Amino acid sequence: MSLMSTPTDAVEFTAVLWAAPEGGFSALNPETGTTSEGETQAEALRNLAEATALYLEEFPLPLGERPVITTFHIADVA
Repeated sequence: MSLMSTPTDAVEFTAVLWAAPEGGFSALNPETGTTSEGETQAEALRNLAEATALYLEEFPLPLGERPVITTFHIADVA
């Protein structure tokens, strides 16, 4: 189940969401570097979609390959 409906002519982007230390959620779109926040995951995602759309009005991205999203490990640095 998606948090947002997707129109058939929409372009799909990646969203990374995490709980913000001060409360609510932060959201990042790695394709554009846009970020946003919201009290809920759904609000953070809506705000991110709006911020990304505004960014793309000024800085259009070429259509093409999707980014590779993966994970990596770092040795304990405490």
